[in-house]
Amino acid sequence: MTFTTRPELRGTFGAVSSTHWLASTVGMSMLEKGHTAFDAAVATGFVLQVVEPHLNGPAGEVPIIVTPAGATAPTVISGQGPSPSKATMKYFKELGLDIIPGTGLLAACVPGAFGAWLTLLRDYGTAELEDVLAPAIYYARTGHPLVPRIANTITSMRQLFETHWPSSAEVYLPGGVAPQSGKLFRNPLIADLYQKIIDQTKSAKTREARIDAALDFWYRGPVAERIEEFCATEEVWDVSGRRHKGLITAQDMADYKPLIEKPVSTTYGDCEVFKCGPWSQGPVLLQMLNILKGTDIADLDPMSADFVHLVVETTKLAMADRDSWYGDSTDVPMGALLSSDYADTRRALITNTASMEVRPGTPDGRNPNMPPLRTVGTIHQPGLGGGEPTVAREPKLPNDRYGEPALTLEGAQRGDTVQVSAVDRWGNMVSATPSGGWFQSSPVIPGLGFSLTTRGQMFWLEEGLNSSLMPSKRPRTTLTPSTVFRNGQPYMAFGTPGGDQQDQWQLIMLMYHIHHGMNLQEAIDAPSFHTDHLPSSFWPREISHGAITLESRFPEAVREDLAARGHRITVADAWSEGRLAAVAREMDGDVQLIKAGSNPRGVQGYAVAR
Repeated sequence: MTFTTRPELRGTFGAVSSTHWLASTVGMSMLEKGHTAFDAAVATGFVLQVVEPHLNGPAGEVPIIVTPAGATAPTVISGQGPSPSKATMKYFKELGLDIIPGTGLLAACVPGAFGAWLTLLRDYGTAELEDVLAPAIYYARTGHPLVPRIANTITSMRQLFETHWPSSAEVYLPGGVAPQSGKLFRNPLIADLYQKIIDQTKSAKTREARIDAALDFWYRGPVAERIEEFCATEEVWDVSGRRHKGLITAQDMADYKPLIEKPVSTTYGDCEVFKCGPWSQGPVLLQMLNILKGTDIADLDPMSADFVHLVVETTKLAMADRDSWYGDSTDVPMGALLSSDYADTRRALITNTASMEVRPGTPDGRNPNMPPLRTVGTIHQPGLGGGEPTVAREPKLPNDRYGEPALTLEGAQRGDTVQVSAVDRWGNMVSATPSGGWFQSSPVIPGLGFSLTTRGQMFWLEEGLNSSLMPSKRPRTTLTPSTVFRNGQPYMAFGTPGGDQQDQWQLIMLMYHIHHGMNLQEAIDAPSFHTDHLPSSFWPREISHGAITLESRFPEAVREDLAARGHRITVADAWSEGRLAAVAREMDGDVQLIKAGSNPRGVQGYAVAR
């Protein structure tokens, strides 16, 4: 039996896997009360906003893949809010910007997470709003033990908070003191806000009406009004080195409604893999699977240079298509990009040496249009605040490791993301990847206790791309939950934080699980890697040609082999690549067997099952 950091959990009742143990246990408590996986996911998601505020927040975003028991396909709830109606390319260029800052208020989009979570609760769940908010209120008011990462982040951001973002200092430097790891940390402003929402909506006559009233409070009431006031009146320092106001209005908030969509999918052996559409990077995973279908990937040792090389070269091709073709647009040639003929032409480009080119394809014979390729170091970075990708620049603070985004001594900490996967005794499944609203990338809004998302940094300020900035348009997000059906039946819900690495790590896990018989925990624990040979989705939007980062558990001979093929190798900590959380279900006779696994990297994620 292969050693794992923890067992693959198995049971028959239900399972929740997330990036924080408190959130997972809260989700399981919802299942124990007789509620569904959908209720569990919502309660888990709201707790994650409180206990991992450096990774997501109430004014962030969340794509959700929902699979009701017996469904023939999942449904997508898009909790990715759009750009403000005032966000035009002309406006940014008149400010002298050719790239959207990764911090401050200019990059703020309409916060979609609250709307998406409550849509899931109203349309699929059984619990009351009060039930799913109570644990988040409890931890916000009573306190939660601060994980080392948050304490490090606050310490690193102290100068920015005290100098430029005093509202953040009030929340995260209580009494002028940086909180300590392991000590209880509170955010009573969030507790008060959620309690007020509950109190204001109790008089509605039905569960659904109470949820709708809460949505009105957020998007057409006091929360929307406060967000508009803050954006209109506060000039906030950002990574451009200047101060700017925000663009979100109360009307932008009122106009928002989470979109309910069909997923996109592809088959791989006896599996069908479902992803969000090209407003996310999700179809990248499907394109990679289509390319790999015609290779010997199943026969390769996953610890070999051949395996790593093939996955990396496949990733480069799919990511080039992402950056050329994807976006919140009806003009994305999705059918052609996912066709077998197109995969054949892309596969033929892979050789035994590392490509240093960025090579988008020509689906339907159309010519690609690529964004600018800025090599690492092109843009001067003031060093305070940051965007998302789980890739660090040296130097790192002491003991800053374990696969979350690293802090620099200047204070530049790139926010990240969390993951929720859940399944219940009836066979309902959900996968959600919440993010945004990181406290290190935008100041706390006084009176609300949370920061706005800066997801708008993913728009390009160049014309002609499906991901070019336009008013009231979703940025092409990196957030990308996954669901797998096997032999026509719902099988697995999973995902990971990690910016541009999310689908890379999910692909590697799938290959380990499908081709090498690894159970969920073994596949999560196994050594992993990623490439940065792609334009980063986050400010400063740079590319590192030919770069591969491997966990140090890969043998030196493998690294030497890859370097000989032309790859630029970075050796990372032994446990630093990926933060996957997965649940699965299958029938054992006439009884449903439930499985779950969670990420040991970061010493924080946990799965609960019975």
